[in-house]
Order: sequence, then C-alpha cells, then structure tokens
Amino acid sequence: MSSDPTRPQETNVAGDSEERIKRFLATASHDLQSPLRHIAMYAELLLDDLEGTLDGEQLQSLRMIMEKAQAAQRLTKALMSLAGGTPQVTPEEVDLQALAENVWGELTDEMAVRDATLESQGLPSIRTDPALLGLVLRHLLTNALTYRSEAPPHVAIAAERMGIDWFILISDNGMGIEPVHQQRIFEPFWKLPKPGAVQGAGLGLTTAREFLTALGGDLSLQHSDASGSRFTIRLPIA
Repeated sequence: MSSDPTRPQETNVAGDSEERIKRFLATASHDLQSPLRHIAMYAELLLDDLEGTLDGEQLQSLRMIMEKAQAAQRLTKALMSLAGGTPQVTPEEVDLQALAENVWGELTDEMAVRDATLESQGLPSIRTDPALLGLVLRHLLTNALTYRSEAPPHVAIAAERMGIDWFILISDNGMGIEPVHQQRIFEPFWKLPKPGAVQGAGLGLTTAREFLTALGGDLSLQHSDASGSRFTIRLPIA
C-alpha cells in the first residue's frame, strides 16, 4: 500500500523532547512564582516589623530567607524565559570561588552529606549571569554527590583561560558512567539504567547545557570511568 502523501511526517524525537522540556519548565516555573513572591514579601514585612526586637542571628536567618526566595524568583524567571525561547541573561562580575562554595554548602546541608569534600581554591572572577551559572553548578555538584562510589565524595573545581574562553573543570570520584551510556547523558528525561536508580526527571544535565548555551558556552563530559567523572564548562570571556 502506498503511503498517503498528505500524511504529516512523524515528529522528530529530539524536537519532541525539546518541546516537552519547554512545557515542563514553563509550567513548573510559572507555578513557583506566586509562592516564592509571597515568601519574599512576608520575610521583608517581618524584617520591617521585628528588626528592633530580634537578635543578630535571628535577623540573619530572616534576611537569608528573603534573599534565597528572591534568588529562586530570579531562577524561575530565567527558566520561564528559556522555555519561551528568549532567555534573559544578566551578566555581571561573578566570584566563581564564592559561588562554588555557596552552592556546595547548600547542597551538602540539603542532602545531609557530611563526609564530602570540595577542592576549589583560587577560582577566578568571571563575567556571566550568576543565577544561570549557579544552577549549572548545582546540577553538576548534585550529580557528584548523588552518584557516589563507596569512598567519601570528593569534588575538585578548577578553571583556566584559553584563548577567548574560560574552561571550568569539575571532577569527582563517583561511580563513573559506562562508555555505552556516555553519549546519552545529555538527552532529556534519560537516566542511568542502574538498579535502585535515583528518582528525578532526568533533566539536570539537559537544562545545564541549555543554560550554558544561553550564556554562549557549552557543557561536555571530558572523562568518565570507575575512578570518577570530569565535566567541562566552557564560557566566553566577556
């Protein structure tokens, strides 16, 4: 039987996955905007009303709540703009050392990982969007802490300038990625097919690469075996 010439071609798998990502990001980001806005607003109201009655530690905690809510608002707005195809990038001078340490501290607290160590001395300041780069680091460091080996997690971050680009190298001592799977790790909604697989949408590395594309850079897996993995972030020098 001959094919119907009026029948539309089958949807490209990659294009379909990209649309699913955009719908996921747009919906999740939109739904988060309202609660985050209220958290930031009420924290600011409490600061105005109670500033004279709270001690230093309490004030610092309340300021932290407000600042984290505002940072989350900026991230969700970036996600919404990315889903809409017009990512908003706000470049500024970013202390990469401080950013890495801040993300690391948040993650080890959230995941209750007490035996993990970070090696990241002397990282440079670079000009980029701190919210987007922070989220990229968060995805990569989360994977390093999640897919750990039997040894205590250890992550090393280094940066070097080559030509017109910065290269940020993130190495871990995790379980590694088998060669047969290394070409698929950036595919949306794909996760390592291992027993007891970690729960999640399978979008971490995909969105990290999308954010870096919006910043004019890229993300690649440079090396992975039983001794761990090394990812490379490329960012243009402003």
